[in-house]
Amino acid sequence: MDRAEKKELVAELNGVFKTTSVVVVAHYSGLTVAQMQNLRRQMRAAGASVQVAKNRLAKIALDGTDVASIGSLLKGPTLIAYSDDPVAAPKVAVAFAKDHDKFVILGGAMGSTVLNTDGVKSLATLPSLDELRAKLVGLLQAPATKIAQLATAPAAKLARVFGAYAKRDAA
Repeated sequence: MDRAEKKELVAELNGVFKTTSVVVVAHYSGLTVAQMQNLRRQMRAAGASVQVAKNRLAKIALDGTDVASIGSLLKGPTLIAYSDDPVAAPKVAVAFAKDHDKFVILGGAMGSTVLNTDGVKSLATLPSLDELRAKLVGLLQAPATKIAQLATAPAAKLARVFGAYAKRDAA
């Protein structure tokens, strides 16, 4: 890798660190190529990305960003998983770590907040942004549904009473 490519990689990583919501750092030593491709595929499906970069270049790219505190985690064969959704990358990383013993989550950062391994795992248990939006829409629709049910309930009760009287008189 020549000097220009390194500068380009550092600039790209710096942009990633400045714009993403969450960054997860993990060791990937011992994973096969197929397992790494599977991890990348799962991350892409969740709206997240995985990048393997030289630690020295990643540390340079961290300067001046909110997530600069993860520089101490960049030792050994590390990869960086990141996403705009604060839950997507941790959720996929934790699920992948459960299935693969050689994939070890070291920690991460969400904004300027440093996350240890437990922090990443607890972040992974939260519902995703889409799930939260769905719950919010459901909560907003619930009152309208209940009002409609209450408005039609007296008429339904009246109809059942008339039906019962009609059956009684017919018998």
